Amino acid sequence: MIRYIPADRLNEFTKLRDTMFRDRADQFKTRLGWDVSISDQGEERDEYDALNPLYVIWQNRDGTHGGSMRFLPSTGPIMVNDHFAKLLMGRPIRNPKIWECTRYCLARGVEPRVSAALMLGGAEIGMAFDLTFAVGVFDARMMRIYQRLSWPPMVMATSGEGRDAISVGFWSFSDDVINRLSLKSGIARAVSRYWAQQDLSHFSRHIRKSA
Repeated sequence: MIRYIPADRLNEFTKLRDTMFRDRADQFKTRLGWDVSISDQGEERDEYDALNPLYVIWQNRDGTHGGSMRFLPSTGPIMVNDHFAKLLMGRPIRNPKIWECTRYCLARGVEPRVSAALMLGGAEIGMAFDLTFAVGVFDARMMRIYQRLSWPPMVMATSGEGRDAISVGFWSFSDDVINRLSLKSGIARAVSRYWAQQDLSHFSRHIRKSA
């Protein structure tokens, strides 16, 4: 199932939390060779995990992590502004209607529909919080995945060529997007909406208390 969990509630889901950060280490360090820090516990975290992001997580039936993404509002620190400013040509993104999505991760051996399920979860966030766009930085490999899932981003800028190309793009939200991803993932829209409403109601209350 798709879970929506803010960082300050991850300790309520220890198996899901621990396997998510270990799978991130496996994907980003072991498989992709990124220059990321790995803890003594074999987990990958960065400074943005300390900013209480909202995680979209595919939870396997045994309670472990199958895949995840991380969302942060662009009104605070986000990766694209802090580390990819050249792609933005000196115009940082700061808009309450735009949230950044990072750390797209899939565990080894998960069924193919998990990719679509994660994107469906991201689309549900956009609709739930009346967002205009999600923004993210991605490489050529991820662009092929987005196109296969029928939700490619609008590419705003690209650095490099071929397999080494890095781009920044925007994803727009709509019911049509959710319906396409619902079909791709095999998750009925009513079920997807129910999962989102159950978890995001907690997150909405957290936002109101913090305001």
